[in-house]
Amino acid sequence: MTQHTYLYNSKINNVLTNINRVMIGKEEATTLSLVALLAEGHVLLEDVPGVGKTMLVRALAKSLDCDFKRIQFTPDLLPSDVTGVSIYNPKEMEFEFKNGPIFGDIVLADEINRTSPKTQSSLLEAMEEMSVTVDGKTLGLKKPFFVMATQNPIEYEGTYPLPEAQLDRFILKLKMGYPNPTEELEMLNRTSKEHPITTIDAVMSKDELVGVQHMVSDVFVDATVKEYIIQLVTGTRNHRAVYLGVSPRGSIALMKAAKAYAFIQDRDYVIPDDVKYLAPFVLSHRIILNSEAKFEGFTVEQVVQELLDKATIPVRKDYR
Repeated sequence: MTQHTYLYNSKINNVLTNINRVMIGKEEATTLSLVALLAEGHVLLEDVPGVGKTMLVRALAKSLDCDFKRIQFTPDLLPSDVTGVSIYNPKEMEFEFKNGPIFGDIVLADEINRTSPKTQSSLLEAMEEMSVTVDGKTLGLKKPFFVMATQNPIEYEGTYPLPEAQLDRFILKLKMGYPNPTEELEMLNRTSKEHPITTIDAVMSKDELVGVQHMVSDVFVDATVKEYIIQLVTGTRNHRAVYLGVSPRGSIALMKAAKAYAFIQDRDYVIPDDVKYLAPFVLSHRIILNSEAKFEGFTVEQVVQELLDKATIPVRKDYR
């Protein structure tokens, strides 16, 4: 890497350190969230209430000096509550468009599975095309644009399953889990007077973030590593337990995530271990099992692990 790249990589490490001051024992979730952001993707966080999903997004936005917007999804939320609405201005005698909360740098879609599929789908165009269409007009979104959606487990009352097309727009799906007793004790100690989120400052600017995203896109991926990605993705389509395998969008997502992860690891090239580590987070939520596999208690995580165990890992001395 060049000296310029190392400077930005150092700032990325500062961002991780900053967030980990707030998120105790959640280093992996923090790193993977930043992977998604640098890869210009979006994250779905699934877990029970109260484990710090919202706090992670707030800490990320504050560390990057980004405009933070929060959308609380409820059963009565309308698509216009997300995208915005045109309001008639009698003084100017014309309609004026009022931006919705989707027009932010980092958008928290909180409890996304508590609203109807119609409202959930209002995020689709923004997440995939970086634009919003309202009243027949297409409005572009500015970079950086990052959606982190949280959802409660589907067995909780009053939730709606996310459509497959919506799930496919998330580059990663993460679970945070409960802290262990030591981490929870440290959490109590740190929040006894004030919450750590109030003490952190921005350590990177929006312009610098966009610059790093461009650098990440230039990270080199060897042909053998691309073939490894295709081998894994193709395996999901042919697996005996799978009704619907990973789409080509999933292949691209895995490659982009691997580039971002390599950059965070101080490399300007991807190695097979990057792909192997990220595959469960990128592929699992894109797989639908057939009814027989569900009846037998098979899981998508088992499918991905089986494919990783069987796949031929490329071996080279240098992947640069």
